[in-house]
Amino acid sequence: MRPTAAEHIWSKSAGDPAHPLVILVHGTMDRSAGMIRLSRCLDHEFRVLRYDRRGYAKSRGLGPPYQVSDQVDDLAELISAEPRHQRAALVFGHSFGGNVALALAGRHPDLVDKVAVYEAPLPWIDGWRGRSGRDRSSRSVDPGDAAEAFMRRLIGASAWESLSESKRADRRAEGSAMIAELADLSSGPPWSRERIQAPILAMYGSAGRLYHQEAMQHLTGMLDNCCSVSIQDATHAGPHSHANLVADRLAAFVGDSRGSDE
Repeated sequence: MRPTAAEHIWSKSAGDPAHPLVILVHGTMDRSAGMIRLSRCLDHEFRVLRYDRRGYAKSRGLGPPYQVSDQVDDLAELISAEPRHQRAALVFGHSFGGNVALALAGRHPDLVDKVAVYEAPLPWIDGWRGRSGRDRSSRSVDPGDAAEAFMRRLIGASAWESLSESKRADRRAEGSAMIAELADLSSGPPWSRERIQAPILAMYGSAGRLYHQEAMQHLTGMLDNCCSVSIQDATHAGPHSHANLVADRLAAFVGDSRGSDE
């Protein structure tokens, strides 16, 4: 029998339990710790729940499988286990986490009021340039080597080398989850546009890569009730580096569902 996510996934909440619930979903080769700054910018007016997705950090022991559908099951269990909230006011997903949030809205509309995504990858659309040959070939190499290669591209070789041996080992151990979830996205959209009825906010960084910006604009045209907004001077790491600006947009979106001035 598959382990119950609510019992085995590591999560942490902050803020008044009586406030509306906001859930933060991290991206590939990230962890809930990467959402700390964003959580702190939000927890004065929301109850904020962040968690390590299966295969990562303190939830590394839970899994496989790592497909989006399994990630959605985990998230649905976490929301349902909330003592005072049977639905979330907002689920925010960064990068791969954005697809988890969208898939949750499609499969469990009763569990979430609104969804916000920041540069969610859409590798199935025409013209997508985010899927490099290195990512495709990583499926046939050692998962640890693939994870290390991903991290070296993400944070730079010098930053990778500055990590302790134990931290590098932890990141390499996440390679299996990384390969499986990226392969799942490459196989096609993990959610159906027709089933997503919740208001959607598609966010991107003005200093980020063009294909991420185009993907969020594509999402706006694809989904009903979806608007896009740019975070000034931010890159793909915007939820980490520009947490205050992202938090302001999220709070406005929860409050009035507009979230965009474009």
